[in-house]
Amino acid sequence: MNKHLPPWLARNTVAVRVVLVLTLLVGLAYPLVLTAAAQVPGLTGRAEGSRVTGADGKGAGSSLIGQSFTDAKGEPLTRYFQSRPSNAGTGYDGAASGAGNQGPESVVDAEDKPSLLTLVCGRSKAVGELEGVDGARPFCTPDGVGAVLGVFREDGTTGRVTRVVSLNQACPAKPFRSTYKGVDVECATSGADYGRALTVPVRGDAPADPKVPADAVTASASGLDPHISPAYAKLQAPRVARERGADTDAVRELISEHTTGRSLGVLGEPGVNVVKLNIALDRAYPVKSSSSSQQGA
Repeated sequence: MNKHLPPWLARNTVAVRVVLVLTLLVGLAYPLVLTAAAQVPGLTGRAEGSRVTGADGKGAGSSLIGQSFTDAKGEPLTRYFQSRPSNAGTGYDGAASGAGNQGPESVVDAEDKPSLLTLVCGRSKAVGELEGVDGARPFCTPDGVGAVLGVFREDGTTGRVTRVVSLNQACPAKPFRSTYKGVDVECATSGADYGRALTVPVRGDAPADPKVPADAVTASASGLDPHISPAYAKLQAPRVARERGADTDAVRELISEHTTGRSLGVLGEPGVNVVKLNIALDRAYPVKSSSSSQQGA
């Protein structure tokens, strides 16, 4: 400390010097060094957010963040490959990354929130209708909700079955099964308490290997993943080719070009970047449109 300054002033002078030095180092020098390093060839694109340019020459988001290819009403734009569902905000919101936080035991709908099973069933039915394939899957009803019965027994968990309710089919819907163990199945009454019933998912006669892939009906953990499985991309190829007036084999070739393999050859599964694929699609087979097709990132 300076012997000519009062102790309190000397201490504050030291504190001011430390603040100035740290500000220069951490607030100026460090960011400048990182910015310079980010300009190294091979790192520039990633450092700038992996931005991509659309077929019109304008910015089209990031190759690392998915987008929803839907119209103003949320309906799929049939000329584009569709992304997987997203729980990030209203869909692929980079500021609201997150999962739906529903697990495999989420099979019974609440009044204000469908179960994970019903979400999967409804999505599978919708994708099946869009792609012209059977959207049926195990534990789903034909009308696209979870095939789950609430079974009341005489002694609580044992004994004779006294009543059966199709928990996810609210009246006046017709239950997916007419009887269960000799008892007529009822539709569910809105607001009724079925807490004493045993929850019994019913597999049904849907194929064990559904036509609609799992990634078409479930969201990624981040809600931002821009990839879909090659199987889901190939399922969409005939519809996209038809809408574009393109050859289906040529569209499948585009899918192959935008398919990435497993990380390090062993980690994860192959994926197709939908954002890049749809941009390539616009370049190879443009369609006349008066409005922008991409939403999200």
